[in-house]
Amino acid sequence: MSDWRAARMEPARIGPAGWLRVAWKGPAMAAVVYAGLALLLLVRLVEAPVCGRNRPITPWITQGVCRAALAILGLRCIRRGRAMAVPGAVVANHGSWLDIFTLNAAQRIYFVSKSEVAGWPGIGWLARATGTVFINRKGSEAKAQQQLFEERLRAGHRLLFFPEGTSTDTLRILPFKSTLFAAFFTHGLEHVLHIQPVTVRYTAPQGEDPRFYGWWGDMDFGSHLLKLLAAPRHGQVEITFHDPVPADGFDGRKGLAAHCEARVRSAWPG
Repeated sequence: MSDWRAARMEPARIGPAGWLRVAWKGPAMAAVVYAGLALLLLVRLVEAPVCGRNRPITPWITQGVCRAALAILGLRCIRRGRAMAVPGAVVANHGSWLDIFTLNAAQRIYFVSKSEVAGWPGIGWLARATGTVFINRKGSEAKAQQQLFEERLRAGHRLLFFPEGTSTDTLRILPFKSTLFAAFFTHGLEHVLHIQPVTVRYTAPQGEDPRFYGWWGDMDFGSHLLKLLAAPRHGQVEITFHDPVPADGFDGRKGLAAHCEARVRSAWPG
């Protein structure tokens, strides 16, 4: 195990003022998220039978909810570049569970997530409702998952993949795994899809541990959320959209994965 994975942050000490912030920010975020979810489910009752797999309206609701949640939290979101307008998928580095909010706030997408997330209290329910694709990393299920990716991509859904395979301490980018990129080279998809690399970079609040927003290893979600809600000030997250590339501009998944990793790293300090 590398040093960064073994390292742990000191538990947050929350004083009276911090608990006051938790007392108003927590319910406010919950109200926004679950009111948005209720609205999304109501709209989906009409959207699903009329539009089928296409979701022309509900992704706008998800984006609005995520923007409101970040505003309540106090995390400033800076966007550089533009989300692509052509059909395709997005690949990004992965630092925290907060990526769900920051990346949804910046564009209208559907996440590809590990199957365990579906069972998480609260988060799993939200993920399912917003169209997240859950995958099991067992090799025996690779073919079925690839078929699912193809169906969603052909339906016009912009899927977002995290090729690192895990979240980090937000201070590094791990090597991209090329396995998931195989979904872009099935049954002629490579001739119609573009892939857009995206860099997500968090800056901790002044005076805090640089890993403040990172979530890795066996860190507890509840305590991490409490720390963010209790914080007297927040830093920022910078989201950089790089130029999309056509999938058929590469010989295969490994070349495309290497290109995307290089572009994501190009907006990283150092």
